[in-house]
Amino acid sequence: MQKGKWNAITDVPGVAVGHVTLQEESGPDSACTGVTAILPHEGNYFEQKVPAASFVLNGFGKSAGLIQVEELGVIESPIMLTNTFSVGAVLEGTLHHMLEENTAIGDSTSSLNIVVGECNDSYLNAMRSLKVRPNHAVEAIREARGGELKQGDVGAGKGMICFGRKGGIGSSSRIVPHGDDSFTVGVLTLTNFGKAEECLIDGWLARNEMQMRTAEDDLKPSSEMKSEKPDGSVMIIVATDAPVDSRQLKRFARRASIGLGRTGSHIHNGSGDIIIAFSNAFTIPHSSEGDSTVSYTLLRDDAKVMNALFQAVIEATEEAVYQSLLHAKTTTGRHGRTVERWPFVENNDL
Repeated sequence: MQKGKWNAITDVPGVAVGHVTLQEESGPDSACTGVTAILPHEGNYFEQKVPAASFVLNGFGKSAGLIQVEELGVIESPIMLTNTFSVGAVLEGTLHHMLEENTAIGDSTSSLNIVVGECNDSYLNAMRSLKVRPNHAVEAIREARGGELKQGDVGAGKGMICFGRKGGIGSSSRIVPHGDDSFTVGVLTLTNFGKAEECLIDGWLARNEMQMRTAEDDLKPSSEMKSEKPDGSVMIIVATDAPVDSRQLKRFARRASIGLGRTGSHIHNGSGDIIIAFSNAFTIPHSSEGDSTVSYTLLRDDAKVMNALFQAVIEATEEAVYQSLLHAKTTTGRHGRTVERWPFVENNDL
């Protein structure tokens, strides 16, 4: 399918992404981590919520805020990504930002549900040192921009490992024609999962006229990594400007798992595989202003374009995983551990 201008989640109008990356010298307590913020639209997220859904493929994760997303079907904050032990700090920082932007929260109106996702980067990052602080979350939100997106070993992806090589942040998008107009589907992944022998990137590279320049044996991780690295996780964020509700977005999120499966993931026992999907085609006002009903125009489930949207989610998810590999650079973290980048690819039009 046709890709968006940036081939990233930021092709969805109004969506912005910001990163804060932390890296220190490779001692036992060094930082190799960060924060990534995904902003769903350009307005006030609390006052103008977006329809959303989550799908937990494997629940070995420590995310925050998913219960209320499941119950109410909306997101009212930036979607934040970081490492496992930094969920609390990032939630606190995001809360400070949101309270500053919305003086009514927790006072004259309801509380706030903040969504934070995580992956375990402890092979390269000293997670116990808790180097990510609340101010880093605020900075990531304020740094968020649309347009061209930094990927690979940046933000929350700085210390992540995918298929035995350096992973991190990846993104891709697809354009879905609809009459005289079109919809956009964008996906962002935080990849930290899989064994080298599981990866099916070769077939994707061949379809895209790209070739690896390294022998297969060179992809095998060190015995140290095999024994010390946890099973890992993946966070998948799906965004669209198609007019769909939370129930339909749940269907989108399920399709993202097919895209993940295409990459070769086996969804290991200790892997947290979580998908969050939202649409900014319309927003849901926080205040009813006396109205007891709301009306929105939605796509029918049996509309022909719905199948194309499903396909777009699957394709963009698969490619977003691979883009995290193709953008990431060789990284050295704590204890001097080094994770190599994916082998060089010829004719690599990222």
